[in-house]
Amino acid sequence: MRKLKLYLDTSVWNFFFADDAPEKRDVTKEFFDLIQKDCYEVYISDVVLDEIRDASEIKKNQLLGLIEKCNPIELEVTDDAKSLAVKYIEKKIVPEKKDNDALHVAVATVNEVDAIVSWNYRHLANLRKAELFNGANLEEGYLKRIEIVTPMEVSSYESY
Repeated sequence: MRKLKLYLDTSVWNFFFADDAPEKRDVTKEFFDLIQKDCYEVYISDVVLDEIRDASEIKKNQLLGLIEKCNPIELEVTDDAKSLAVKYIEKKIVPEKKDNDALHVAVATVNEVDAIVSWNYRHLANLRKAELFNGANLEEGYLKRIEIVTPMEVSSYESY
């Protein structure tokens, strides 16, 4: 069976170290155990790396070390992805100030990954947003449906 192609937004990498949210941290670590077992094809983009570079020096080093250990495939933020992200903002799927969230979805869509994995319930990982993103994608000619899930949903599925 083919491996799921998963785009990990910055929140997933961050929650690996979230001692202030032990439930999400533990689920995230279980998810990363599956990544280490090569259960998925894992992707990121410059959007993730740029957000990480804005973190404190200690946090940035932790996150970059985790990324290096997991060795995700880095997707390019193409003009098509930038254009699609603008459409999401124009349609008010995400606020203009959250343009990186729009870019995460656009990069994943353009590259036809199976799902975006995120802990960002407000702007990404919720049913209503997924429907809006997929509607906009169809209007722009992207036929492959993008799923937006939490690490818990992926890990729970793989546990069976």
